[in-house]
Amino acid sequence: MQLTKENLTQVDFAKSELIPAIVQDARTGVILMQGFMNQESLEVTFEKQKVTFYSRSKNRLWTKGETSENYLEVVSVHTDCDYDSILVLANPLGPTCHLGTQSCFGDAAKPSLSFLAQLEQVIVERKNDDPEKSYTASLFAKDLSRSCQKVGEEGVEVALAAMKHDNNELTNESADLLYHLIVLLQRQGLELQDVVACLQGRHK
Repeated sequence: MQLTKENLTQVDFAKSELIPAIVQDARTGVILMQGFMNQESLEVTFEKQKVTFYSRSKNRLWTKGETSENYLEVVSVHTDCDYDSILVLANPLGPTCHLGTQSCFGDAAKPSLSFLAQLEQVIVERKNDDPEKSYTASLFAKDLSRSCQKVGEEGVEVALAAMKHDNNELTNESADLLYHLIVLLQRQGLELQDVVACLQGRHK
């Protein structure tokens, strides 16, 4: 169940004053960290829109990023069917782990498809780089027609590779197509999640 300020009392703190709270990257699906929340820290999480735990070692409320500024900006908060654990979808502002990694569970915990969201973010970050040094930036510097052309070319290459039953080439050409498609979407002010939302709508 998704939580709002109005239904926070649904969470069953009667079972335990501290309940586990898992934080997941809203864009990539990567599990970032796990902490504990009490009723007050949950309320503060909603007030600040930044993930706030109850720290057992500090014996106080602790907003993730209060020292490093690597905050976890809240997208949505959910509770499980027993109302005794919490899942927070958040956008991380920098590495989550104190070791400097994206996730406290290490890189091995990343779902492979989450790389598409990471690639999209890299493309966003590089669009204004020097076109002489970045292929991505060079695409954004050229006319929109060039990106449209590249998507068309790569789409044809994907089809030809499939017709030849060359799975290695099909894989490589598909990777090129996905990359250039993300670039084109960005140029049009769209994201992969917009395409996913369209697919989800069709699936109903």
